[in-house]
Amino acid sequence: MRETTKYGYVRVSSAEQNEDRQLSALRRAGVPDCNIFADRQSGKDFHRAGYERLISAVGRGDLLYILSIDRLGRNYAEIQDQWRILIREIGIDICVLDMPLLDTRRGKDLMGTFIADLVLQILSFVAENERENIRERQRQGIQAARQRGVRFGRPELDVPEDFESIVWEWEEQKLDIGQVLERCRMSRSTFYRRLRTLRRAYPDREKVPKGVPFDTLIS
Repeated sequence: MRETTKYGYVRVSSAEQNEDRQLSALRRAGVPDCNIFADRQSGKDFHRAGYERLISAVGRGDLLYILSIDRLGRNYAEIQDQWRILIREIGIDICVLDMPLLDTRRGKDLMGTFIADLVLQILSFVAENERENIRERQRQGIQAARQRGVRFGRPELDVPEDFESIVWEWEEQKLDIGQVLERCRMSRSTFYRRLRTLRRAYPDREKVPKGVPFDTLIS
């Protein structure tokens, strides 16, 4: 009979988060470091390199440890699908360390399976609900920041103070576009975007003030 091998799975949502607590729990459970698989990405789905390597490594009769169900994922339906694949198709046992009822080695009778399935449904629902709450809080935070005037995305590049003069020379064909971009230190798309802004502010080319900084011109 094949000897049971212990595996562990760790997931954090970003590079800034620390997985030490999860690693410590798995090591206390006797999982060797070489059998611990980790991902640093969202739990919205199971397209993760570490998790896919784990699936390839485990076999029937092995035991998988995770600290909590939300480390497996945060998608209600997919958590349950993966749980069934791991247990019924691959044939491993799973132990969720912070929820003793989710230990498939125990209560393999009908009542034990029913209780484990019920707990799994509740916890996976809670995990997805928390994910949705996080997204809503992020949306509200972004909306509030925009109302305060906070801008997201790449910061706008500074426009040279003599921008309108450079535009005049370009329009009079004294400069080609390459020279314009070099003097403005910007990309072609940024130049044309700034040019459109200037032309909206001064539809009449003759009325553009000379020697006035670009930000002052459009303010």
